[in-house]
Amino acid sequence: MNYRLVIFVFGELALILAALMCVPLFMSLGFNENSAAIGFAVAIAVCAGIGIVGAIVRPPKDKRDLRPSSGFAICGLFWVLISMIGALPFCVSKAIPNYIDALFETVSGFTTTGSSIIPAVESIPRSLLFWRALTQWIGGMGVLVFIIAILPRSDKMSTALAKAEIPGPQFGKLVSKLRFTSRILYAIYIGMTLMLVAILCICKMPVFDAFCHAFSTASTGGFSVLNGGIAAYDSIGIEVTLTIFMILFSVNFNIYYFILIGHVFKALKSEELICMLCIYLGVVAMVTANLCTAHTYANFGEALRYTSFNVASVMSTTGFGTGDFTTWPVLSQVLLVAVMCVGGSAGSTAGGLKVSRLLILSKSSHISLKQTLSPRSVRALKIDGKVIDEGTVANVRNFLILYVAIIVISTALISIGSKAYAAGNFETNFSAVIACFNNIGPGLGSVGPYGNYASYSIFAKIVLSVDMLLGRLEILPILLIFTPKSWKKPN
Repeated sequence: MNYRLVIFVFGELALILAALMCVPLFMSLGFNENSAAIGFAVAIAVCAGIGIVGAIVRPPKDKRDLRPSSGFAICGLFWVLISMIGALPFCVSKAIPNYIDALFETVSGFTTTGSSIIPAVESIPRSLLFWRALTQWIGGMGVLVFIIAILPRSDKMSTALAKAEIPGPQFGKLVSKLRFTSRILYAIYIGMTLMLVAILCICKMPVFDAFCHAFSTASTGGFSVLNGGIAAYDSIGIEVTLTIFMILFSVNFNIYYFILIGHVFKALKSEELICMLCIYLGVVAMVTANLCTAHTYANFGEALRYTSFNVASVMSTTGFGTGDFTTWPVLSQVLLVAVMCVGGSAGSTAGGLKVSRLLILSKSSHISLKQTLSPRSVRALKIDGKVIDEGTVANVRNFLILYVAIIVISTALISIGSKAYAAGNFETNFSAVIACFNNIGPGLGSVGPYGNYASYSIFAKIVLSVDMLLGRLEILPILLIFTPKSWKKPN
């Protein structure tokens, strides 16, 4: 491991984080939120100190390459460190006095999870609410991808970092240089976010609220600035707008690039896109029918309104809520948990297993079944006409094994002892792990749309914070932090 390079890159990251914190700092001064201003000032000072150290130890340009395994480990470490720094404004300002609680909230923000320990959101200073939403927007497309987009560095090093942060079973570039790919992705991301802000303002949402909710929607994060969430606005226009954009941000951003360069037909033929939309529409139909049969809502239109929004919210892993789905019939809750695990597309800001992995697993199983019936047959696994190599299929299967193992272990850990979970029963603990690991936010039981994670113990909050990081970075970058080989010095 090139330790000088690690410190140098983290110094760059810290300076960018400091620059981003200047926005809520100025807001806190404008709103006369002095305690918040002090919190941001302390965090910016820490970032500046790290940035100076990074500049001092900067390695020569010919010694800035990374092994892929080192890139994964560095990515995991960076996400832990920016979360630790990002928690300082909450803790120093006393808005969230306990540092572990502040860290949980910040990890939830950067990983775009949206799980919260704050029982009364509206009591938090507005500058901190803005920072809370901004952490989600920063984490949505990726912190290291942002650095790659704005700072010059070798393509080999950029690839090593981006592979660890960009979600999905396969990594690819839109154009030959990864730096330009990052810029294209961020341009689309910013453009769609600003479009959403404008539409929300047209729907009469206050400007401050519009920016915060646009940041949460774009990142599929789910933090709101109101205790009642989106339901507090009681606006069909806002709900329809957010439903559409939650789905849009769950789509692979490569599709938008192909549409922009005129390859519309190629983009819309994407198997992953078609599969994702079919899952969404199918679940909406089944849940609406279930709610109508159970007479949960007064009529079909009302059932469809709440179903279409909440299914989009959990499948995109945004986590907004307009209805308490913990009171819905059991079948509806089971379907919601299923789409929580599926998530959105690879290359989007959504969490979960990803639809592309589901496609690979289902096609692989289908081929295995056919080969059992016809042992001499040879069939290639293809998605969008491209052959998926055996290595990718094996990686997807290994990911699924780790995915299940982490859920089981985490549920056991937060259920240890009566003090390890004040929130409740197995349903609550299991859904809390599912919600945090898949970066969704709300679960079932006490951690539902109108609940929070405040009653969990410090130990449980640490476990769930690790789950959020594992889910956002798709396991390996966090695990490799603890692998000695990742930190060996190069020969």
